[in-house]
Amino acid sequence: MTTVLVTGAAGYIGSVLTRRLLTSGFEVVGLDNLRYGGEALLGVLGEPGFRFITCDVRNETAVDQALEGVDAVVHFAALVGDPVCGRHPSDAVAVNVEASKALYARCNNRGVERFIFASTCSNYGKMEGEELVDETSELRPISLYAETKVAFERHLLEESTPGSCSPTVLRFATAYGLSPRMRFDLTVNEFTRELSLGRTLAVYGPRFWRPYCHVRDLAAAVHAVLDADEGTTAHAVFNVGLTAENYTKQMLVDLMRRTIPDATIEYVHRDEDPRDYRVSFAKIGEVLGFQPQLTVLDGVVEIHRVVSEGFLTDVDGPRYTNTPDLTAPA
Repeated sequence: MTTVLVTGAAGYIGSVLTRRLLTSGFEVVGLDNLRYGGEALLGVLGEPGFRFITCDVRNETAVDQALEGVDAVVHFAALVGDPVCGRHPSDAVAVNVEASKALYARCNNRGVERFIFASTCSNYGKMEGEELVDETSELRPISLYAETKVAFERHLLEESTPGSCSPTVLRFATAYGLSPRMRFDLTVNEFTRELSLGRTLAVYGPRFWRPYCHVRDLAAAVHAVLDADEGTTAHAVFNVGLTAENYTKQMLVDLMRRTIPDATIEYVHRDEDPRDYRVSFAKIGEVLGFQPQLTVLDGVVEIHRVVSEGFLTDVDGPRYTNTPDLTAPA
C-alpha cells in the first residue's frame, strides 16, 4: 500500500486525482488551504484511506504533520494562473517557488521516495516557427505564473541527486472538463459555458495554438507515474497531453459548433496573452505507455449538458474561477 500526499487536494485537478487514487487502493493524505472551498472533497472525507489537513503549504508545522508515513508527494498547491499571480506577485513567488523548495527539502529529510510536480506547458511561451516543441525545447515563460513554474522545475532537477527523493516533472496541457472543483475560467470550459447559455462568444487570438487535455486524463498521467518503475521516471520531464489535441481557438470554435450549431461568435483584437505553442506528447506515450482517452469534443459535450440542463447554478459566479483576490488565511 502506497501513501500519497496530494497538495492542493481540493483543487480542480487535485480533487479528481484524490478520488482516482483512493479508488485504486492508495492511501491519500490531502492538504489544502481551502481558499476556494472544500466542497470538492465532501464525498471522500469519510473514506478510511483518506486523511485531510487544512493548511497553507507555507505552514511548515502542518506540512511536517502531513508528511508522516508518506511514500510519494504529488505537488499541485500553487497560485494558479496569470490573473492571480499578476495581482499578487510576492505571494506567487512565496508559494510557487519558495514553499515548493521547502516542501521538497522536507521530503528529502523524511525519506519520501517520489516527488511529482505539476508544471505547465505554458512554460514554452511563444514558439518560433511551426515545429512542435518537446521536453528538450527552450523554455520561454512570458508570465509570472510560468516563470515560477520554470524556477521550481530547475531547482527540483538541479538539487536532486541519486538516492534522494526522486523528482518527476509533468508539464500539463491546458486543462478542461468536469471536476468536483469546477472551473469556468479555462478556455474550453468558458467557451462552452458561453455558447450553452446562448451568448455571443468573443474570441481573441483565434490563430494562437495551445494543447488541451481533459482533467481526468491529467490525473491518469499522475497515476501512471506512480505505477511506473522509479528508474523510468526519476529526474524525468514529461509533457502531458495528446499531440492530436493541439488546437487554435478558431479550431476549438469549429469543434464546438458540432454540439452547439447555433453558436454566435465574434472575433476581437486584444494585445494580450501572446502564448502560442504546439506541443509533442510522444515521450510520455513511448516511455510510460500513457495515452489520454478523452478529447476536447468529449469535454464540450459533457460541459454543454451540465450547463444547459442546470446541473450547476450561478455558473458565472466567482466560486468557479481562480479569482485574483486572496482571502483565505495562510
